[in-house]
Amino acid sequence: MQKLTDQIDAIRRTNGTAHMAGASGQCRSRDTESGTSAVGRMLDAIHDLAPAVLASAAEIEAERRMPSDLIEKLRSIGVYRMFAPRSRGGFELDLLSGMEVISALARLDGSVGWTAMIGSASAIVSPRLPRQTYDLMYRDKSDVIISGVYSPAGTAERVPGGWRVNGRWPFASGCQDADWMMGLCVMSEGGKALCGPAGDAGRPLVRCVALPASAWQIEDTWHASGLRGTGSHHIVLENALAPEANFFDFPEGATCEPGPLYQSWRHLQSVLLGAVCVGIAEGALWDLAELVHNGRQQLQAPAPMRESEMAQGELGRIEADVRAARAAMQVQADSHWRHAVADTLNGQALYAQGIQTGIWTATICACAAQACFTLAGGAAVYESSPLQRRLRDLQAAAQHAMVQQRHYAEAGRSLLQRVGTNTESGQAAMCAGKATAGRPRGHADATATTSSRSARSNHETADPLASVLNV
Repeated sequence: MQKLTDQIDAIRRTNGTAHMAGASGQCRSRDTESGTSAVGRMLDAIHDLAPAVLASAAEIEAERRMPSDLIEKLRSIGVYRMFAPRSRGGFELDLLSGMEVISALARLDGSVGWTAMIGSASAIVSPRLPRQTYDLMYRDKSDVIISGVYSPAGTAERVPGGWRVNGRWPFASGCQDADWMMGLCVMSEGGKALCGPAGDAGRPLVRCVALPASAWQIEDTWHASGLRGTGSHHIVLENALAPEANFFDFPEGATCEPGPLYQSWRHLQSVLLGAVCVGIAEGALWDLAELVHNGRQQLQAPAPMRESEMAQGELGRIEADVRAARAAMQVQADSHWRHAVADTLNGQALYAQGIQTGIWTATICACAAQACFTLAGGAAVYESSPLQRRLRDLQAAAQHAMVQQRHYAEAGRSLLQRVGTNTESGQAAMCAGKATAGRPRGHADATATTSSRSARSNHETADPLASVLNV
């Protein structure tokens, strides 16, 4: 137990709160020091909770869900209201601070970190509900746990009084402990799908339905290789009558909360997932380092692993990968947060950039966990080894639809568009330069002086390479 506590201390000293003093601090949305103190209290509470989480690891896997007492402990320390609006009694943390709490939990156990991310971050989505339903959702408490599935696995047929909903949604993480659940539906009338924003030529209209957990059925389907403790079962609605006030447009629907956190969920999802992946990878690295440091000597090896230059070198390489993954995640989250504060977190280019970083982070973290598992040798194959669990958890996380490798194509298309735009701008500038060649000298000098001033101004305010790379 003490080893795990030491692990948390060491990682926090190295990575944990360094971002709070970074450039992102100048644009954070906090009530003076309330956000900072809330994060500090939560991280301290997670530190104290570490032995209990470690002791519950086998139970979490076997039961395929979070223990109810652990859920209540996370509630009590504020995990499920860290992204809830201050107007509802939540902390409304800035993005990076909330991600640090998620990573801290994922270092202890991947399933704990994942369900905390789902249960807390759904508060970023819920303000898209109509005000009356949103008020009802948060009427009794601020730490509402919401399980949402954002794939259109249901249908909603217009009927008198609202919509009749049927559907079966997979991967509803944390559904057994949820207060409310959400799922996307294809909207229809008279048995015919309604047209979406693009009209007849586009996709049908898809909206999200939100209902209290008591309205849903849970099918026990979560028999998975990794993230076993997330309870990501199928959730079902059969002929459920849902009022219009329980639907909202997703992901671009209007929000009834003004803060930067609530303006663009689709851009934030991939970096929140990255926080889980980085936390699990950091936990795996520390597990391996402890194994090596404690004197393990592999069969036919001439010396203990801690004295092996090969083992030391591999540890150093894995640590570099994990640190790079954390750095990439933090840079992307910092960029997204600056845009959110400026109300510019929108558009496909920023979305593609976030997805790109999310894919890379998940991939690097899964590879790091695989390298930890491999270096540990036969000791890692036993169920008692946390390394095999962390590897399975990261492999499962990297299968999430948001971080599938195919989405790299979107970032590639975005880059080509930016290069094309810059190339056209450059050619136009060259043509303008040639046009001045035959003019009187005085006029040409004035034009050159103006161009020089403009170039200096542009150089001071924008890096041409940065404009292409969208950073």
